[in-house]
Amino acid sequence: MKKVIKNGTIVTAADTYQADLLIVDGKISTIGRDLSDEDVEVVDAKGCYVFPGGVDPHTHLEMPFGGTVSKDDFETGTIAAAYGGTTTVIDFCLTNKGEPLKNAIQTWHDKSKDKAVIDYSFHLMISEINDAVLKELPVVMDEEGITSFKVFMAYKNVFQADDETLFRTLVTAKELGGLVMVHAENGDVIDYLVKKALSEGKTEPIYHALTRPPEVEGEATGRAAQLTGLADSQLYVVHVSCAEAARKIAEAREKGYDVWGETCPQYLVLDQTYLEKPHFEGAKYVWSPPLREKENQEVLWNALKNGQLQTLGSDQCSFDFNGQKDLGRGDFTKIPNGGPIIEDRISLLFSEGVNKGRITLNQFVDITSTRIAKLFGLFPQKGTVSVGADADLVIFDPNAERTISAETHHMAVDYNPFEGIKVTGQPVTVLSRGEFVIRDKQFVGKPGNGQYLKREKYNPKQKEIQKLTK
Repeated sequence: MKKVIKNGTIVTAADTYQADLLIVDGKISTIGRDLSDEDVEVVDAKGCYVFPGGVDPHTHLEMPFGGTVSKDDFETGTIAAAYGGTTTVIDFCLTNKGEPLKNAIQTWHDKSKDKAVIDYSFHLMISEINDAVLKELPVVMDEEGITSFKVFMAYKNVFQADDETLFRTLVTAKELGGLVMVHAENGDVIDYLVKKALSEGKTEPIYHALTRPPEVEGEATGRAAQLTGLADSQLYVVHVSCAEAARKIAEAREKGYDVWGETCPQYLVLDQTYLEKPHFEGAKYVWSPPLREKENQEVLWNALKNGQLQTLGSDQCSFDFNGQKDLGRGDFTKIPNGGPIIEDRISLLFSEGVNKGRITLNQFVDITSTRIAKLFGLFPQKGTVSVGADADLVIFDPNAERTISAETHHMAVDYNPFEGIKVTGQPVTVLSRGEFVIRDKQFVGKPGNGQYLKREKYNPKQKEIQKLTK
């Protein structure tokens, strides 16, 4: 059935205005005043904003790590995402050295088949560069529409790639039109610091942070940026957590390098003291990069406001406290890295960002949706409210108040890292391609309705466009 959303205030990355939206066949058909049509369902958005659906560029659903598997899969994870106002996720497909890339991609297709309630796509991890990989990458891009590649600079002897692999990936991405993503921490230095801490009997969760100091993130970020400049390529730094890394991205952009930065809500509202919680509670807050000293929070907020960081991902990678996180009792290196973030990403940015005057309403939409869609080849199908775009829409009540809690969240884990934090602003109704997924704060979607998205190649003109619009 056709739908018309009436009486709402439409907010995009560029504009805020009052209008109605007519939805036909899953697309936005018309934007105007006092719209009506035969056989149309009216959705009243009075008192609410109408945003483009959020795009989460950074999730790890049903991901193997440290002898276990992240708890939220493509069903529970995307349901939670939808409750939070996200209508597209891009998950990381992990590869194995010596195996064809297509095998890893098929594994991720099998994980997601008939499960997702919203649309989704994949990034591809690059762990090695050789003739076989170089031959397969163009095929992956053309046939699978996977146009972004992740290189780990950390997790020595597990995921970590060397600098040659990173540089050759950058060179290849330049040739093929891909966007290279990096987890920027110096894995070799971390490995040394971890071994030293364990040898000294330092095993509590706080040592996860103390053995991954901000200097190792800043160094790796700077190194990746320099290599990007040398390759004349394009780089996206994931989960920026500290002033040192944010500064390196700003410096690279000042030099004209095509470098982009993502942060996450956990780094904006939580700090390193959470890892000091007694009775092993600090394990709930173990992820990489770790939480930082509190003064880093305002640095990150200012970087978002000033455009030095451009996007917000969740880095969703949830593990139960009981039965998974507690694998690391007595040895912090065995605590599975990650947290349940996907559901609260958008509300936290709105409540802590827009409501407190740190960012504008239009910046909020750009940071959670539009810029991500542009960087990862989904715009204008996703990330905006315009005629012809998918009707991925969030009706958002800016005055709704709630307290974040594991008792009321929709993720499949036994804790919430933001427990007790009060937020103002909440999605009321969420549509994916014109169909209700959340309606009046209730789930009405269906597993399997989410579609796999093939993405366009990276558009290098984005950096020039952003300069012109500042």
